[in-house]
Amino acid sequence: QVQLEESGGGLVQPGGSLRLSCSASGRTSGNYAMGWFRQAPGKDREFVAAISRSGGSTAYADSMKGRFTISRDNAKNTVYLQMNSLKPEDTAVYYCAALASYKYNRGTFYLPSAYDYWGQGTQVTVSS
Repeated sequence: QVQLEESGGGLVQPGGSLRLSCSASGRTSGNYAMGWFRQAPGKDREFVAAISRSGGSTAYADSMKGRFTISRDNAKNTVYLQMNSLKPEDTAVYYCAALASYKYNRGTFYLPSAYDYWGQGTQVTVSS
């Protein structure tokens, strides 16, 4: 079992920045690739970014490229999502999730169904 806990959400003005953190625990938490998703009210869960187990490979949804950066610190069992130039349309609940490395390598990291474990989510609101 892997437990995931997000933090760092909140209210930010358009153009501002936030850094989300996802703390992982469990005996095998370090063996997983990780991803971030988001879900706005009335919408499907949307892929944001993913990172390989080692951190050497990352992937982003097109609309987040250049604005969001995913990283991880395996010594701290923590994954981060740095979000810059935030827009009102970025408002959503952000979730971190863990998937087996072979699924990441297959390229299925953009599918919510590929993930084995999910956090509870953290609210991000972009508004003036």
